[in-house]
Amino acid sequence: MKLSDKLKYLREVEGSLRGLGRAMTQQELVRAIAAEMDSPISQSYLSQIESGTRPHLTNTTRLLLARFFKVHPGYLVEDPEGYHAELLSDIRTQEEKLDLWLIAGSDRFRKDPELCRALRAVALYPDSRRCLLLLEAVLETPVLMDRLLEILRPQENPATKTTGPAVKQKPHTTRKSVKQP
Repeated sequence: MKLSDKLKYLREVEGSLRGLGRAMTQQELVRAIAAEMDSPISQSYLSQIESGTRPHLTNTTRLLLARFFKVHPGYLVEDPEGYHAELLSDIRTQEEKLDLWLIAGSDRFRKDPELCRALRAVALYPDSRRCLLLLEAVLETPVLMDRLLEILRPQENPATKTTGPAVKQKPHTTRKSVKQP
């Protein structure tokens, strides 16, 4: 994994931990580090790291970021090609790759906030692989997706926008009260 991807991932996780529901921006990260660590770091420096222009950190910056994100300083280096941590299973490695791919994908769809939010929600879910497998199962059942959208998000259901409710509702009936003898 590249250092730039690791930093983006850490900003995503930190934003989630702080209740933002999104990745911390680089500027928010700079402010938080300055406030909490009493050490400055510039937004342009972070931008160079994330863009890959600056592939390595100085030792001082590595230690500062490691303390802020509460990770081992050794995490903040670029992994060699094909490297896998021994303690991680293949599934966990795949899960991390999937999460990073989803986060990167969500960044590409910033102009579509709903899609961006949905991709990030899947990435932040503890088992994003299982989420996607569930989505596949839903799509394999043609009527299920429309029904779920109708129930969970009626304002987004295309069927209700153009043709009205897909399921007719029974007329409201009242129960007759039974008098006790």
